[in-house]
Amino acid sequence: MKIPVIYNLRSLRQRPVSTLTTAVGMGLVVLVFIAMMALSRGFRAALVDTGSRENVIVLRKGSDTELVSGIGRNTAQTIAAVPFIARGPEGRPMVSPEVYVLVSLDRLTEGEALVVARGINPEAFEVRKNVEIVEGRMIKPGSPEILIGKSIVDRFANTGIGDKINFASRDWTVVGHFAASGSAFESEIWGENEQFMPAFRGEVFQSVTFRMEDPSAFESIKTSLESDPRLQVDALREYDFYAGQSALLSQILNFAAVFIAGIMAIGAIFGAINTMYAAVGARAPEIAVLLTLGFRPFSVMSSFLLEATMIAVLGGLLGCLFSLPINGIVTSTTNWQSFSEVAFAFRVTPDLLLRGVLFAVVMGFIGGFFPARRAAKQPVVQAARQA
Repeated sequence: MKIPVIYNLRSLRQRPVSTLTTAVGMGLVVLVFIAMMALSRGFRAALVDTGSRENVIVLRKGSDTELVSGIGRNTAQTIAAVPFIARGPEGRPMVSPEVYVLVSLDRLTEGEALVVARGINPEAFEVRKNVEIVEGRMIKPGSPEILIGKSIVDRFANTGIGDKINFASRDWTVVGHFAASGSAFESEIWGENEQFMPAFRGEVFQSVTFRMEDPSAFESIKTSLESDPRLQVDALREYDFYAGQSALLSQILNFAAVFIAGIMAIGAIFGAINTMYAAVGARAPEIAVLLTLGFRPFSVMSSFLLEATMIAVLGGLLGCLFSLPINGIVTSTTNWQSFSEVAFAFRVTPDLLLRGVLFAVVMGFIGGFFPARRAAKQPVVQAARQA
């Protein structure tokens, strides 16, 4: 015979304080677990969404980041002339040679941070379909003007339209803000190539990005570019390039989520053990009656495990509820590949919420196992004497 579930629900209602205390403890552990995983998800999404599967990014051979790459004008022109590049509305090749440097900006709070300054040409907005100016206007050719990504507008000083920012020993006028679907581009400053090149590294680009006419032909395009002795470059699918940049920090954040939540989970498990042991001790006469009525020890053990699992599910749901307000909160960290600041938002997704509940159920099962086994092994006579 199985003990009805209503018996467990009645028991939980009789112990509201201890039940709720244990559930809240588990909920806080689930909150930390989900928050850390959402942090990792947000950072990875910001970088992965930066790249397009239809684009190729070309770097100097052996370079793993744009920061250490260098491509001369002649090489960039040769790449722009290859036949497999898509054409824009006016028939111009959709290719964007770009300068990539780091500049130091003052935070609105205190201190400084390194931010990417990217030199572009007008085709950059055709190559990157997810980038659009949301306020202000496009930079004018030949002018010391810049566009600011919207993710850093509220984080750094002098980023409003009409403000001036000083870097590379020059004043640059902010003429617009741009959005890029939450990608890492929103944490950058964009200016004209011909203005950035003499101010920074001279006549050299750090990368060349172009849209493929046929994305399925990437492998042959890669082989063609990398085998050309004139170029000495590496070609990567832009999506894979940015996904690779997020891998290291994402792994660290995921490990931190498991490690920190694991330590807290030990405390929550002990809380569940204490709660269930107290329940077993208080209900010894009930256990004796159940065993006397013919319920098997396994049924008694299963009933107490179910009770612990109910508390855990409640804790998991509370943890999910606690975590919902952090979804979309913007924070920032350092991209260890480029040493620049990247702003991104916490991403609390349905699968993370499900993982949080499952994590709580595991804690509840472990916390309830030993008290449940003790309840099942109690001699009937001994349990009855405690009445």
